[in-house]
Amino acid sequence: MKQQGTEQQAAISRVTTGMRVIDTAGVDVGTVDLVQRGDPNAVTVQAPTADPGGSLDELIESAAVEEPDVPADLAARLLRTGYLKVSTELARTGAVYVLADQIAAVTDGQVRLGVGVGDLPPEE
Repeated sequence: MKQQGTEQQAAISRVTTGMRVIDTAGVDVGTVDLVQRGDPNAVTVQAPTADPGGSLDELIESAAVEEPDVPADLAARLLRTGYLKVSTELARTGAVYVLADQIAAVTDGQVRLGVGVGDLPPEE
């Protein structure tokens, strides 16, 4: 299993923002907006808490969306394995996330996935 994780990290390390993302059926998913390498020690994701007595600037800052913008259990998995955020017109929210283990290959300036676009979690 450690070998698989090493391969995943090697693949994600070759991805850069702006690369095209193609799913397993050859569908052009979109372009990479964000590359986040995995952190095996990432366990939980906690949303910042707003102090109702704070200033307006503090309230706005506390409401800012942290990446990845998905349910906490999936966010923890994304943070542990590493992920890509992909801008796409194929999702209602305009972006989907790709787990490092869903990357089949990084070649010719493209990211090829081992899954279909329907298997990619959308941004919330």
